[in-house]
Amino acid sequence: MESVILSVLLLPLLSSIVTLLFLRKNGNVASLLSVATAGGILVFSLYIIFQTGDTVFAWEMTWLKLAGWELKFGFLIDGAARLLLFVVSFIGFLIHIFSLGYMHNDDAKARYFGGLSIFMFSMLGITLADNLIMIFVFWELVGFSSYLLIAHYFSTDEAAQASKKAFIVNRVGDFGFLIGIVLTYWSFQTVNLQEIRNLVDFDPSLVTTTLCLALACGFIGKSAQFPLHVWLPDAMAGPTPVSALIHAATMVAAGIYLLFRIDFMFTVDALSLLATLGATMGLFAGFCALGQSDIKKILAYSTLSQLGYMTAAFGLGMPGIALFHLMTHAFFKALMFLGSGSVIHACHHEQDIFKYGGLRKKMPITALTFLVGVLAISGVNFLSGYFSKDAILLGAYNSNMVVFVLLYAGALLTSLYMFRLYFLTFEGNSRSNVSKGATESSVLMTGPLLVLAFLSIVGGYHALFPEAIVGVLLEDISQVAAMPNHLWMVVLGTLAWIIGGGTAKLFYGRAFNGEPLKVRFPAFYDLCKSKLFFDEIYGFYVSKIQDPFARFVEVMELLFISGLLVRGSAGISALFALLAKACYAGKIHTYSFWFIFGIIGFLAYAIGFGN
Repeated sequence: MESVILSVLLLPLLSSIVTLLFLRKNGNVASLLSVATAGGILVFSLYIIFQTGDTVFAWEMTWLKLAGWELKFGFLIDGAARLLLFVVSFIGFLIHIFSLGYMHNDDAKARYFGGLSIFMFSMLGITLADNLIMIFVFWELVGFSSYLLIAHYFSTDEAAQASKKAFIVNRVGDFGFLIGIVLTYWSFQTVNLQEIRNLVDFDPSLVTTTLCLALACGFIGKSAQFPLHVWLPDAMAGPTPVSALIHAATMVAAGIYLLFRIDFMFTVDALSLLATLGATMGLFAGFCALGQSDIKKILAYSTLSQLGYMTAAFGLGMPGIALFHLMTHAFFKALMFLGSGSVIHACHHEQDIFKYGGLRKKMPITALTFLVGVLAISGVNFLSGYFSKDAILLGAYNSNMVVFVLLYAGALLTSLYMFRLYFLTFEGNSRSNVSKGATESSVLMTGPLLVLAFLSIVGGYHALFPEAIVGVLLEDISQVAAMPNHLWMVVLGTLAWIIGGGTAKLFYGRAFNGEPLKVRFPAFYDLCKSKLFFDEIYGFYVSKIQDPFARFVEVMELLFISGLLVRGSAGISALFALLAKACYAGKIHTYSFWFIFGIIGFLAYAIGFGN
């Protein structure tokens, strides 16, 4: 089993090395190699999932030894790892296939597929790791590969700035994560997840709110939660398949997976804070999505909102339901991102939804599958999102009414902005030349859409999936099934998507001039579009506070550290060296002078000391 797991991990690394060293000018071969590697990862992953079944497989070896301290490299295959392994390998394979069609005319196709392989290596490392330091290593590699792929179109200012922003903002969260790892080792003398769990079970007092919140900083950065959410919408500057794989289905969900891995370390206060934080983000991101006209940025804010739901579920003490929503969200959000990619590709990379319209008749497969995604995320009854999202709402309703109100308001907004996106893109008449000339995408692009649409329909029926994949969800699903107020939640959930969809139909389902929301409610629309001025606030902080402080520190470093301490001490040493050198001139009268001078000094000291 160890060799199979190593094969899963190392296959994409080998693919990226071969691509970036030997195939940089042969994009067709590089793309086929990357897709074949993704297929191999899927096959090996399924083998691991079914071979381990409902057991826990652990393996480790010493990576580094310093005195009495050892750093180990190991794998932990449990229920959560099997679930994420399935999501990463299966959806990753579909997105690789989609990329063959989407990127077929790209001159830098080899670099793109090489970057995808690096990302798959990094994400699989997080999934399989059995200790916090190993997770952190791959955590940073995921950030690096995300940076590479966001900057794929680096010749544009938008992509260059977005990649830097994503990298820097994530470093802020990762710094807190690193502090949390140090505190963990300080408290437990180990970073192995199973060993920490055993110690916490033996003595729960070892866990503190400060420790778990420091570890949660990594989640806040990677999953783009408040206040580090500002990087994700800008990350849409990368190729659309990258947005589907990294910024919808896997990387941003890695934060939720991390929380599940260390859920035993969270105190009641920390969980309460995360529940409120997630519910607030679910609502806030919904308002932001209403003010966007870029198809991918709408989906990006939708991702922020759904990640907020997962965070709230975790904070409410339902980590299994958070993973359940992670899985269903991966299906329908990857579907919609790839659907947007199909639209963008057909419309010559135009991303403004107000320049679309009428695409349902020109792109029927894309339109139908996209609609399935919209229905699923809106919580339409008996689709995948209905089961996972309403489970979160039911849990909140029965345990924390403030969180429920925030989440329910977010559900109303979700159906509103998602149906707005569908109506503006696919219904009505064409509003530009690019949409008039659009045609359906190739089978390489529509094939993955159909598969993901099917999963978006049936993904909530956990009984259809092997227990090896969904077994980790069953305990929390049973917990939710035993809760009261099911019928009441079905009614409220149904009303949410009906009201949201009906409002979107009223505003956007007929001919209009400009943005109807802006025309009727300009102040509200401007507030949504402003995103509460977070980018401006961060820009002010960087330019007016951080940069001047950095320049002040630079001056102090040059004057006191480099100047006084380093160059000053060197200068004093050089002066003494010159004086000492003068004593060894090789001339007899010089030596006589210093000899007499020394005798006089010695006598003066002796006389003075004697007195």
